[in-house]
Amino acid sequence: MATVLVFDIETIPDVVGLRRLDDLPASLSDSEVAQKAMADRLAKTGSDFLPLYLQKIIAISCVIRRTTKEGLPQIKVGSLGAPQDDEKVLIQAFFDLIEKYTPQLVSWNGSGFDLPVLHYRALANHIQAPRYWEMGESQENDSRDFKWNNYISRYHMRHLDMMDLLAKFNGRANAPLDGLAKLCGFPGKMGMDGSQVWPAYQDGKIDEIRAYCETDVVNTYLMYCRFQLMRGGFSLAEYQEEIAFVKAYLETQSKEPNGSQWQEYLQGFTGDA
Repeated sequence: MATVLVFDIETIPDVVGLRRLDDLPASLSDSEVAQKAMADRLAKTGSDFLPLYLQKIIAISCVIRRTTKEGLPQIKVGSLGAPQDDEKVLIQAFFDLIEKYTPQLVSWNGSGFDLPVLHYRALANHIQAPRYWEMGESQENDSRDFKWNNYISRYHMRHLDMMDLLAKFNGRANAPLDGLAKLCGFPGKMGMDGSQVWPAYQDGKIDEIRAYCETDVVNTYLMYCRFQLMRGGFSLAEYQEEIAFVKAYLETQSKEPNGSQWQEYLQGFTGDA
């Protein structure tokens, strides 16, 4: 099995960037800066959601599913870096994984949100990511493969945005991960949703944010497995074996000191899964 890297990010308003762009007085608190920016955005667009380049990344969670050199199946779920790490460390760690494994990237709305945010924030943080940006022009042995299948081009499959593909690249047909995951018998979102991340961050709940993000990437990986069953990448027996493998891993993780979310998550599976 080729290495699969499922990813999801969580963001907050880039208060430092907002102060710089709007020349705001130092007397304003971070909360007041963000509140002002969101109010201005709401008045202009009807939504308080800030532009993607002003979304600061505070968590990147991943599922890495690969086969070891010894031929053994391996899966790992976690968040990159440590809770106190700054944005640059998290972003570089993400692109370093791509540099190391050249994985199959999988996301839910990664083309519409996660990757554009990563692009903008990587620019702002002096990040280097040559493997990710490979378009078949370098002298690497497999470079020509990237001309026809790379991470950047919309209809290429090296990055698979599940939401975009299942909707046939039609935004009006998009489905939410939470609803579709539950429809398929998977647990869906747990703990919070994206709208609650900024208040949670202000309350110092970065561990809870990372845990929430991790459950989201597991939902996405499970949906990827169901997609592989649908398209013939898995037989029914292989699909059932993979779901059992994921559950067994999460059962082990639920016994770890910081694994309480997995106990609740495992209870969310239904017979449809």
